Order: sequence, then C-alpha cells, then structure tokens
Amino acid sequence: MLLKTFGWSFAVTALGLVAAVFYGGWEAFGIVAILCILEISLSFDNAVVNAGILKKMSPFWQKIFLTVGVLIAVFGMRLVFPVVIVAISAKMGPIEAVDLALNDKDRYQQLVTDAHPSIAAFGGMFLLMIFLDFIFEDRDIQWLRWIERPLAKLGKVDMLSVCIALIVLLITAFTFATHAHQHGGAHVDKAQTVLISGIAGLITYMVVGGLSGYFEDRLEDEEEREHEAEEEARRSGKQASAVTLAGKAAFFMFLYLEVLDASFSFDGVIGAFAITNDIVLMALGLGIGAMYVRSLTVYLVRQGTLDDYVYLEHGAHYAIGALAVILMITIQYQINEVITGLVGVVLIAWSFWSSVRRNKALAAAEGKAEGSDDKAEVSSGV
Repeated sequence: MLLKTFGWSFAVTALGLVAAVFYGGWEAFGIVAILCILEISLSFDNAVVNAGILKKMSPFWQKIFLTVGVLIAVFGMRLVFPVVIVAISAKMGPIEAVDLALNDKDRYQQLVTDAHPSIAAFGGMFLLMIFLDFIFEDRDIQWLRWIERPLAKLGKVDMLSVCIALIVLLITAFTFATHAHQHGGAHVDKAQTVLISGIAGLITYMVVGGLSGYFEDRLEDEEEREHEAEEEARRSGKQASAVTLAGKAAFFMFLYLEVLDASFSFDGVIGAFAITNDIVLMALGLGIGAMYVRSLTVYLVRQGTLDDYVYLEHGAHYAIGALAVILMITIQYQINEVITGLVGVVLIAWSFWSSVRRNKALAAAEGKAEGSDDKAEVSSGV
C-alpha cells in the first residue's frame, strides 16, 4: 500500500537528485534535498485539507489529481509561475524572463522579491477565506470548543467571513501605505497593488469555491433522486445527465484543489529564494516535495485517516489561518520559513494528539458500557 501510493514520489526523488548531481555536483544535491524538506514541512497542512476534498471524488478524478494535477503543481507553480511573475512585474516577454532566470539570477531574484506583496496578498486572502468559512461553520465535532462554539454562532451572520477578510485586507494595505509614506513614499503604489491582488484572491476563492460547492450540492441532490428516477431516465435516454453533472462537480472540485495548492505553494516558492536563486534547483527541490504532498494526500484518503483522527482537519485549517496571517505580515516584514513550517507542524501534531486522546476516551467509555451490560445480563440470569 505504501509503495503503491508513494512509488512515483520515490522514483521522482531518485531522478531529481541524480539530475541535481549532474547539474551542479554534490552542492546542488544538498540544496535540492533541503528544498524538498522545506516544501513538505510547509505543505503538510495542504495535504490534510486536500484529503478532505479528495475523498469526495471518484478514483478516476483522484488519478487525474495525481497525474495532471502534479504536472500543474510541479511545472506550473514551481517552474512557470516564478517566470510569469517576473515577466509581468518587469514587463518583459516570457523568453526574456527565462533567459534572465538562467543567466542573471540575482536580478531575477530581485524581481520576484519585488512582486512578493501582490503574491502574498492574493494567496493570503484566498487562504484566509478558507479558514474563516471553516471556523464560522457550525459543526457536530468541535476541537477547541471555547473558540469554535461562539464563532459558529457568529457565523450565522451572512457574509461575515467576506467582511472580516476585507477588513484585514484594508488594514494590511493601510499599514503598508503608511510605512511606505514614512520612507519617502517610494512604495505608495504598492498599497494599491496589495488591495487589487487581495481582492483578486477573494474573488478567485468565491468563484471557484462557489462553483465547486454548487455542483457538489447538485450532485448530492441528483444522487438522492437517482434510485427513483433510474428506470425513467433509462427509458428516456437521459441517464447521461447525472454523469455530466458528476463530471462538472468533480471538475470544479479539481479546479478548487489546484487553486488551493497554488495558494499554499506561494510561501514555498518565495521561501526557496532564501536557499537558492537557481530556478533549476528550485524546480527540482520543490517539485519533489510537491510529489510527496500529493502522495500523502491520497494516502490519507485511502487509509481513512481523517475519519479516524477527527481533529486533523481542524488543525490543518488553523494552520491555514496562521499561514494566511503570516503571508499578510510578510508584505512588510520578513519571517523565517522555519517559523512558518513549525507553526503548521505544531498545530497539526496537536490536533492529532487530541484525536488520539478522544479515541482512547471513546474506547474506554464503550468498554465500561459493555462491562455494565455484561453485569446486567449476569444478574438477570441469576
């Protein structure tokens, strides 16, 4: 099971590390290994959240996520995305941007760093909306009840998460603008960039998440009616409509997963520049890490880990909220990637430990209940 799920990841790791040695020797090997570990540590919460969405999808779409999705994640976000960012921010063609990435690495790194406010605002708002919509939803299972109970009541207010996200964006942009003005106003235009990028992230979340949720709800309604309408649909030749709907639902859920992965990968791509500005090594290291994150996602789904450890999803969403805040803060202040990774790992480890304690308590309660039933049977038999 483990080899079947992680087989491709192991193969890509071997190929990537060999390619690194041929490209830049043992120093390149070490850099790629470090980047791989960085990506996995920063994206573990991504795997948990992805698993919660992926378990709703069919085996076919799970395979699409592992094949086409990997190509988008590895080549799109880890290789093409930084080049596109440079091309847009420096107003140059993609070929010029690639040439710059390969031949003038310091200039390339500077251009990506300059584009960081817009990247952080977009990704931060997208991730913040995921966290807010999760925390404001009334759930049967609650982890940190003293926080989640009152917030679930507040969540009954319409559009509250959008309002809070916009307030956070305005405060961030205003703080950034004030900071820039105090330094001569050289970066005042960045406040506008942060606002536009943040609103773009919010719109992207609402459109993709909204379409995904809409088609998912439609699919559930269709499945409820499927049994009664099966004979009639077969006679009228309309049976394909349910399949088409399932395809739409799965497609938009897949699209939502890809945008989610893109938002998660922002901090990894930016953080990678603290280790190297060589785009080839960056793509190799982050690409290998992305493969493991995807394999881990599928493993969690197939093992039913989220059903066994019910607080894991809560921990992952708290980690998302923390990452969103960190991304917004990095618009003005630099935060070490180690801190970003540790926050996510600590929250998920805490939620896992809480889940284990809950399972033990439930097992103990069931054991006591069975024991009392046995005693009752013995006494009645006597």
